[in-house]
Amino acid sequence: MECASSPARIAVRIQREDFDAAAQANALTRGRADVGAVVTFTGLCRDEGGKLAALELEHYPGMAEDEIARVAAEAESRWPILGGVAIHRYGKIAPGENIVLVVIASSHRAAAFEAAEFMMDYLKTRAPFWKKEHLKDGREGAWVEAKDVDDAAADRWRAT
Repeated sequence: MECASSPARIAVRIQREDFDAAAQANALTRGRADVGAVVTFTGLCRDEGGKLAALELEHYPGMAEDEIARVAAEAESRWPILGGVAIHRYGKIAPGENIVLVVIASSHRAAAFEAAEFMMDYLKTRAPFWKKEHLKDGREGAWVEAKDVDDAAADRWRAT
């Protein structure tokens, strides 16, 4: 589905604080009769088999927001999005805690699902964040490398 470009409808935030996915979705739909579908995706910190105490996320302020805004603008140009939010946290995040949130509102479910999946695929590969492991035994772990599976997921959108 194609949608004409207009002012940004997807808000982008980079923050240290946690977020409430339900509150974000409710804020997008409150008083809106034109929204027929809301898709939310929340990415959580995994414990990596019980070895991880925390994952530390770093970013360049300004650069990360700009890149996520570019991804959001591309999603807005591809699908009829009525509203959305993309929140990415930084700092030390413990297993089970929220890292990233994408919420997309549209008139129809297909557009909401596709736009949310597109946003996440590109956030995983284009957003300038660096992740360092902190292990339960007190050692500092490795920097997390990019995964080929994430690149392949983003590549499929280039054909559409």
